[in-house]
Amino acid sequence: MFEAKFQTFDETADPSQGAPRLAALMARLAAQGLDGFLLPRADEHQNEYLPPSAERVAWLTGFTGSFGFVAVLADRAALFVDGRYTVQARTQVDPSAFTAVNVGDTPPGEWLKRNLKAGARVGYDPRLHTIEGLERLEKAAEHAGAELVAVAENPVDAIWADRPAPPLTPVVAHDAAFAGETVESKLGRIAEELAKTRADALLVTDAHALAWAFNIRGADVAHTPLPLGFALIPAQGRAAVFLDGRKLSNAVRAELESLAEVAEPAALDAALERLSGKTVRVDASSAAAAFGRRLEAAGAKLQRGPDPIAKLKAVKNAVEIEGARAAQLRDGAALCRFLAWLDAEAPKGALDEIGAAEALESFRRETGLLKDVSFPSISAAGEHAALPHYRVTRASNARLTPGFYLIDSGAQYEDATTDVTRTVVIGSATEEMKDRFTRVLKGHVAISTAVFPKGVSGAQIDAFARRPLWEAGLDFDHGTGHGVGSYLSVHEGPQRISKLGTTPLEPGMILSNEPGYYKEGHYGIRTETLVLVERLTIPGAEREMYGFETLTLAPIDRRAIAPSLLTAEERGWLDAYHARVLAEIGRLVDADTRAWLQAACAPL
Repeated sequence: MFEAKFQTFDETADPSQGAPRLAALMARLAAQGLDGFLLPRADEHQNEYLPPSAERVAWLTGFTGSFGFVAVLADRAALFVDGRYTVQARTQVDPSAFTAVNVGDTPPGEWLKRNLKAGARVGYDPRLHTIEGLERLEKAAEHAGAELVAVAENPVDAIWADRPAPPLTPVVAHDAAFAGETVESKLGRIAEELAKTRADALLVTDAHALAWAFNIRGADVAHTPLPLGFALIPAQGRAAVFLDGRKLSNAVRAELESLAEVAEPAALDAALERLSGKTVRVDASSAAAAFGRRLEAAGAKLQRGPDPIAKLKAVKNAVEIEGARAAQLRDGAALCRFLAWLDAEAPKGALDEIGAAEALESFRRETGLLKDVSFPSISAAGEHAALPHYRVTRASNARLTPGFYLIDSGAQYEDATTDVTRTVVIGSATEEMKDRFTRVLKGHVAISTAVFPKGVSGAQIDAFARRPLWEAGLDFDHGTGHGVGSYLSVHEGPQRISKLGTTPLEPGMILSNEPGYYKEGHYGIRTETLVLVERLTIPGAEREMYGFETLTLAPIDRRAIAPSLLTAEERGWLDAYHARVLAEIGRLVDADTRAWLQAACAPL
């Protein structure tokens, strides 16, 4: 009945190959006179989603998560993952070849200090390490009396016989009707930011920043409409864009050439060398070390600091905000159709995780406007839901059985990017499960109703979501929220709600609100909506105050709630939210879904 067009459920890596591939890598390193190699999961743009040709960590180790770092030494190898992936790493990686290490407990630098031997020469690919990241590793090597050595050829590529070719998908224009601002205006604002810091030029290596600044999109990576390339934007003069010409139609090339010089990516090195004596703004947290070193060798001065495009991109304009609202209505209607269907099908006992994910994607495709999913759906039943970033495969696919089912999914439309999670009850939930679900809900409401003054960052409100869990001795190991792009990355910085979210929140920023709870081996819970930072008018206020407008519209399962744990204010928020869902989504769906909505959105 349903099928997936934008996601697959095949296992893409083979952990059984970890040991022989590690042995082949060690032999290659020995031939190059190296005692080890450091391999981050990254490409030259530090993308979250990588083209298949850059999935070196997955090919080498079997680990398919979005964050990973491999350290290979003569006598041991480690795979570093964060708290989202500790369980996944144990199931995907051969422990006889790679030891999984939680990066929160032991960062790679600390591990290297303990395990590097004096005099060791450890290789690295300077195109894959950021300037800041490499400096931390170099300090660790120096502490151990070892040396890090840049390699001209990545040794993993040398042994990866069937490595896919780099992507070559068409670059397309992102219409101003969706972007809300012309390229000329954006380049002017970027130049103004450069003038403030007295920089002569900005090196753009982040493909998201490139896409935003020049109003272009592509399909070089999965689920994020990115064209991979680079740019140099001067404070004065004409910008330059470095894109593979085979990706450019005559029309797109002509449009770009009316705004900037267009050259091949291979021409970037020569362009950097021509910046001798210039001050070049470089984001050391995302720019590859290779580019920083090329600039320094050319005699340019590196001005290290955040890429100004990131902040400009994060604050959505009026057109993008209206696009987000429109997309949330469209996406909410598709999601509610799915939830109504799920409520009817799941109790029959035949539905599995893949079938549910295929159904939701199909409901979204029926809008006629879906460009892609914004990430592979996390369709997780039972104990699988306890893995925050579980990805269902044909090997892991499980039936939806009584208990909790978690579906975390999103869509790419030309007017917006969406991301939403709902945890629903199949059959019945235990009292413990209801307690945990309600504590997550209380945290969700606390963020939704937060009021805060200008200048407050996500780190300062992250605890709002955790307090109900903390009171029961519980917590979750991921951030409460991430920024979201506009037909770009579903995970956008610099804004976020987390312990590390130090960027002040500003009106126009879109973030997720997604506290959770995970009981390993049993069940998982997450409730996620997208929110928009907005200005508030508070009588008598002495400071500029902000709050959140909730964008996502879909019911929160009332059957999983322990009403006695909610305050009157929390109950009031939930009832008002459900009344809004019914009013705004009810008019967009068929009669059967509307009838289901009326029950799902009834006052608690």
